[in-house]
Amino acid sequence: MTHNTDQPPPTDSPEGRQPRGFALYVGIDEAKAAANGIDLPRLVEALKTLAGELAPDAETYTAVALAPESAGGRDVDVVRLALQEPAAVARVRGERAKKSPAVVVDFSRKRVLIDGEQAPLTFKEFELLQYLVVNKNETVSRNDLISSLWVAGEEDIPNDRTIDVHVRRLRSKLDRFEDIVRTVRGIGYRFDDHADVLVLHASAPSPDLF
Repeated sequence: MTHNTDQPPPTDSPEGRQPRGFALYVGIDEAKAAANGIDLPRLVEALKTLAGELAPDAETYTAVALAPESAGGRDVDVVRLALQEPAAVARVRGERAKKSPAVVVDFSRKRVLIDGEQAPLTFKEFELLQYLVVNKNETVSRNDLISSLWVAGEEDIPNDRTIDVHVRRLRSKLDRFEDIVRTVRGIGYRFDDHADVLVLHASAPSPDLF
């Protein structure tokens, strides 16, 4: 098990606030748990039982952190980031800012920045790019794009051919980074992880619960 070696938070709090509990981040996957002769559900229950024994009035809430297998760094840091622990999120944002990505896709503000300048995407063009980014590393068919981004009865609903026009317009506004939207011949389009692209998500997906 990977333990967080950070010191406990100070008990002195800003005026009007007081400690109401704490979060214990445990970095361990199923393989490491099995190597220790346990699994995650039993480990969670053991920790909850211990909390109940030490403090019968304590209320507990447990969340499982889901992260890509490729996520690097200490296990506990991966967990903190997956659960959007503020200090971990701030650290990653700071590291990303230092890298000065050429393209920023900002979901919360519905905008794309290229070299610091906002690209003149229409709302629908941004939705198209956002849909591909959300489904990154997967090929999205033209029909899927149409059914997901256009409502029945809406004016100017594209077909398989005219969706290509929308994609061409989007690419032209991405300038020299037009290749981040790839064509998969005979199927559709896709967005793959790109070293020059930073995606700012509006929020993290809700974690699974035990």
